[in-house]
Amino acid sequence: MRHFLFTLILLITTTILFAMENKIPDTQNRVKLTTSLGEIIILLNTEKAPVSSENFITYVKEGFYDGTIFHRVIPGFMAQGGGFDTDFNQKEVHAAIKNEADNGLKNTRGSIAMARTPDPDSATAQFFINYKNSSFLDYTSPTPNGWGYAVFAKVIEGMDVVDAMADKPTGNHGGHQDVPKENIVIEKAEMI
Repeated sequence: MRHFLFTLILLITTTILFAMENKIPDTQNRVKLTTSLGEIIILLNTEKAPVSSENFITYVKEGFYDGTIFHRVIPGFMAQGGGFDTDFNQKEVHAAIKNEADNGLKNTRGSIAMARTPDPDSATAQFFINYKNSSFLDYTSPTPNGWGYAVFAKVIEGMDVVDAMADKPTGNHGGHQDVPKENIVIEKAEMI
């Protein structure tokens, strides 16, 4: 009996230690965006969207997002950023990533998804924050029209800041529409 208890305790201790070593601490799953309108805290879903989350973390750690703008804001739909500096120059990015829109996460209010071109696997650094539930952006099938947009995170604090973006007047800038007339700047993005 004593041998059994010792083995059981050893097994439980080993399991706990293994789980602790292989679990990403919660502090590594959060990003703070300090914007010109206030702070937004994001919780990444590294379990269901590992590729998109790791991609986002890489850009954050490199300081890529610092000094970028939310360049497309459509009230009642979404706010998109992460690609242009304050002079509206597009920033150089890493290779595109695999579309993870089939991960079960939905484009609901406050969710954050990867922006992309019509090519399903073309997302790089740009992302958008949903203002409302937009199920038409969700994955339905592995076809060009059904792939959807990969949700990888959600706003857990500062949705009022995101909502404030929608109150700012927008217009056209070159070939771009729905561009805030006054820059909404991501002053700093950092892991917290």
